[in-house]
Amino acid sequence: MTEKMSVESLLEEARLAKTMPPPEERLRLREAAGLTRAQVAAAVGVARGTVLAWESGKSDPTPPGRLPYLRLLEGLAELHPAPVDPADNPIAALFNDHRPAPVPAAAEPPAPAGPRPEAYFYRDTLRGPDGLAVQGEPGPCIRCGVETAYQAKDGRPLHAGALCTVATVTAAAPPPAAPAPAVPAGRVSPVPARVPTRPQRRSKSAERAEADLMGLIRGAVEQEAERAGGDEDAALDALVKRAIPDVMHLFNETRATARYEYTAYPALPDILHKPSKREPDQIWEARPAYNNPAYSMRAPERNVKVTALDVNAAYLSALKVWLPIGKLEHTTGVDGVGPKRSGVHLITPGEWAHPHLPNPLGDRDEPGALWITDATLRLLLRLSGPKWALTGAPTVHESWTSGATENFLDALRKLLTAARSEAITAGDKLTLEYVKAMYSKFVSTMGESQHNREMVRPDWMHNIHAQAYALHCGRAYKAHQAGLDVVALKHTDELHVTGGDWRQVFTEGRGVSELKIKQGDGKTSGEYLVGKVGG
Repeated sequence: MTEKMSVESLLEEARLAKTMPPPEERLRLREAAGLTRAQVAAAVGVARGTVLAWESGKSDPTPPGRLPYLRLLEGLAELHPAPVDPADNPIAALFNDHRPAPVPAAAEPPAPAGPRPEAYFYRDTLRGPDGLAVQGEPGPCIRCGVETAYQAKDGRPLHAGALCTVATVTAAAPPPAAPAPAVPAGRVSPVPARVPTRPQRRSKSAERAEADLMGLIRGAVEQEAERAGGDEDAALDALVKRAIPDVMHLFNETRATARYEYTAYPALPDILHKPSKREPDQIWEARPAYNNPAYSMRAPERNVKVTALDVNAAYLSALKVWLPIGKLEHTTGVDGVGPKRSGVHLITPGEWAHPHLPNPLGDRDEPGALWITDATLRLLLRLSGPKWALTGAPTVHESWTSGATENFLDALRKLLTAARSEAITAGDKLTLEYVKAMYSKFVSTMGESQHNREMVRPDWMHNIHAQAYALHCGRAYKAHQAGLDVVALKHTDELHVTGGDWRQVFTEGRGVSELKIKQGDGKTSGEYLVGKVGG
């Protein structure tokens, strides 16, 4: 009996060993299951450091822990299959979980016998088209472990040039990414939540700088209120007129100690230039204008109650978007597509056949290829992935893109958000409208506008607009996933729903991430009745 069991164990081990996943897949499976290395080590009977070595590729599993570890990996692979099959959707694979695609072990350069020369580190540094090192979210350097915001070519933290001292370089494995938080079934959104990599720390100088800028906002309101002699309408009119120069000053102040250099007047391709003052350029921003054909105001029996929800500060939220920083470069195929690139793309979209969900490309009159922003492309790739499978993957024909960052306007966004929140708490309508004028005009005039002479970035304007629309579509898909019917989706700030309690899906309030019932204007109301006319 003992011999028989031994043979069966050997056969099972041989079968599992044949499909032994590579180290990066071992790491992915553990993180997908939300397991720690200590838990895996205890389950298979090895030390935690042994699991680390197996996941980093420093060693291969050996008995006695090898067989139970292989069984565990096989079970996890069934529960957590690879999110994207590159053979089926090669473009979406680039955006998997917003992390760079794992680099196969064979693609890694062989480790030298001794310390690597400084020039080696320089070649590993990710650089933009202008030759400058690109920075991103800070993290432990993959070679020395000291925190840095510079990146390697695969997107991981790495000191630029020779700043990573040779004496501290080790062969330690890169730190694993934090596992994504579990999302309850039925509440999945195609716009994934952002998970901070570490607690946000702010220096006293940064706090003082924000306090000074908040003082500028308060001072402007007080100045115009005093000039208007208590006439609130006159004060507001004056604040709106000065909103553009004021917000540009705030923008420049928030960039004073920033990492990224940018060009306010870059060379742009023809597709981003207006053919004339009255004609727009060729970029399609995918503005939603959706009405569910199953509901109608003209139906004879209007007995379905609809709630019109108002989205707060849609463009302010959209300032958190991937923006191209360097000179836009032309590429064909998918060469210009990547998780840390942004710009505009010429695509042929997949078919959209869901009448009860808004098309992520908005209301198009003409079929075929069209130029879209990176923000719209990211939404299409998520919706075409295996989690949603609502449409086919778009075909990318050509692109104008550069290295990008998602945090370029973050300091300005946080400043205006704080000023907006302060005004709401104080019941200060004048400051609230002033802040709204600043962020809305900042976005609308950063393209080819005669009202803003300090910046010409139509690529940014289109991406911010498209991000606002993409976020708006995301709310509609989230409502539908939670069991609500989407009756209408309009502009950037109107979502009409029925069929349940919307407060179970969204948070009610006036904050930038909250929704509220739309206020009536005498002709329309936040709640109204329609008829059900379709299945």
